[in-house]
Amino acid sequence: MAVQQRQWGTTPSISWTLPTEKEISQDKELTDELKRQGQYEAPGETEKKQQLLIQLQKIAVEFVKHVCRKNNLPQSIINSAGGKIFTYGSYRLGAYAPGSDIDTLVVAPRHVTREDFFEHMPSILEKMLPAGAIEEMKPVPEAYVPIIKLMIFGTDIDLNFTRLAISSVPWDLDVKDTNLLRGLDDRELRALNGPRVADELLQLVPQKKTFRTALRAIKLWAQRRAVYGNIVGFPGGVAWGMLVARVCQLYPQATGSVIVMKFFRIIGRWNWPQPILLKESEDHPIQARVWNPRLYPTDKYHLMPIITPAYPAMCATHNIGSTTKKIIIQELERGGDITDKISFGRLQWKDLFTKHTYFTKDYKYYLSIVSGSTSKDAQASWSGFVESKVRLLVQALEGQGTIGVARLFNKGFAREHRCHDEDEIEAVLRGDMQYQASNVKTETTDNINDPLHNAMAEGNADATTVADSNGQIVQNGTEPHAFYTTTYYIGIELAQDSTKKLDVSAESRDWKEQQCRTANFEEGRNYLNIAATRSYDLPLDVFAPGEERPTRAKKKLPPKKAPVTTRKRNLSASGMEDPTTPNEMKRPRADDMKLSME
Repeated sequence: MAVQQRQWGTTPSISWTLPTEKEISQDKELTDELKRQGQYEAPGETEKKQQLLIQLQKIAVEFVKHVCRKNNLPQSIINSAGGKIFTYGSYRLGAYAPGSDIDTLVVAPRHVTREDFFEHMPSILEKMLPAGAIEEMKPVPEAYVPIIKLMIFGTDIDLNFTRLAISSVPWDLDVKDTNLLRGLDDRELRALNGPRVADELLQLVPQKKTFRTALRAIKLWAQRRAVYGNIVGFPGGVAWGMLVARVCQLYPQATGSVIVMKFFRIIGRWNWPQPILLKESEDHPIQARVWNPRLYPTDKYHLMPIITPAYPAMCATHNIGSTTKKIIIQELERGGDITDKISFGRLQWKDLFTKHTYFTKDYKYYLSIVSGSTSKDAQASWSGFVESKVRLLVQALEGQGTIGVARLFNKGFAREHRCHDEDEIEAVLRGDMQYQASNVKTETTDNINDPLHNAMAEGNADATTVADSNGQIVQNGTEPHAFYTTTYYIGIELAQDSTKKLDVSAESRDWKEQQCRTANFEEGRNYLNIAATRSYDLPLDVFAPGEERPTRAKKKLPPKKAPVTTRKRNLSASGMEDPTTPNEMKRPRADDMKLSME
């Protein structure tokens, strides 16, 4: 008999029933499938990461001491200053795949600054780690939250920094202590929020192992279905984690497989915009801004609010728009239908993780938003900024009565080209692939994981001019120079009651002009264009191995009629175009683009 225990979350649990043998068996099948899908790393890799974090903890302490010595502080302060490494994100939650990066935060006492972090931490890392251990190190001082991107022994590390308004950071510091928030500015609060949310979340789930199994499954499903990524209007990893945690609270003794099956029906039929809360909101003397639609009008417009459990409570899904909400609910309904069939043995878990058909089937028409720059570093910054603003173009398109769906793909495609002059750059911006560098592979933005791009995309970087000597394209007749682009795609579906022609030139022009008026845009170095693309004209590199690009449908010709005369007709009389005249329209520029859908 089920025995009720403590209440998890803001409402009583739905069921305390213990798992059946069938549910235990299905849970094992789910875990086995996740392993086949490569969602668990080898024990040796896990041990390597743990040892690396131990080493980073020693480095954090030495970094703080080094700064104290530079500032000529007393030895007593140097000895007690401390310093601590915290992890957060997927690694802290315990639901990460092999090759995932580790989000880490260096917490220092008040006399250590962000300037100290960038000035001294790189050299201390090089000094204390074995020779050759650091394969890559890229500081990003422009980021709102200070970050150094590292590759150490093949492991990606995002090393962030914050300081607390205290004189010492002991090894047993509890980051959940809200008193630590006193005296912090917005940047410091935001940095500390990562580990605080992760730790709170883990305390609010009944069974951590069950939560982690279910979260691995839901994250894999969301990534395969292209509904993953906060910047482009879908839930990010932490938001999906909070949704899974809420279902765990409703079924405290369920297996991971049951949580996944319940997840799609509960979240898919949630009464939005009622918020998802893992705990009741709390007050605090520091009076930081918390999510509250009764006090803050902008909070009322959040369509699918998922609220972080750590103070100050924030909405993790403020970027979700009407189209992404519609897509999410459709995918949740589809996932629920599949898991229902899995429950009855009619499908297998692998069927849940089938890849999306965004490019191969879902849409006939696309907008290609192409950002470009004359240097790699400039493009990292510019493309990140453009990514953060594309959803505003989507919102403008959603206001068009003739558009039923305007869905932004959740990744950008980064390409490198070889151009001689501005004319060739213009061709590239219109979608011409003939200048693409054949020896450089197209990468998606999530695989590149450039820290400056990410900081700009998340709105966490200051506008900055990137120093680079290759800023201008040379003239005709010289060797070609590299030109870097990142393309984002918006799938367009017409409204059922709309006409068959659509003109989005006004929305495109207005959005483009807004971005090019910002301090992030530099004339002659950064470029931006929007082009109309049909499915059969999509570049081949957006398709995964085994996928086929859609083909152009052949128009059905009317049956031939017997000629009424034997007189030979010319081209003009027959209605055919002169074969010496180009028969295909040139790719339109953004300023005069009209997407004609017939």
